[in-house]
Amino acid sequence: MIAEVNKMNEIFKQSLLYDFYGELLTAHQKKVYEQFLLEDLSLGEIAEIEDISRQGVHDLIKRCNKALNGYEDKLHLMNKFLNIKEKVYQINELEDIESIKQIAGEIIEEL
Repeated sequence: MIAEVNKMNEIFKQSLLYDFYGELLTAHQKKVYEQFLLEDLSLGEIAEIEDISRQGVHDLIKRCNKALNGYEDKLHLMNKFLNIKEKVYQINELEDIESIKQIAGEIIEEL
């Protein structure tokens, strides 16, 4: 059960990274990565469609993951997005105007 949750968290993370940085990948990388991540095709299925080896697909996906994580390490866009999202949820729970102003200030600093 824990392994399944960890796998889902990793898929969610990779999807978010792709949302933020996918346009920085080449057209071929994007196509293969989408087939793997979004269409949930197996390495063998992608290899057959793209007429490359299964190992080639594996290596390409690994390079894409490394590139996407590298962009996040440098730019932190996903992390900022998640932090701001959490703060907006906190604001929705508050009724005290001073607390709302404080969190709004934190969001502005984040941007």
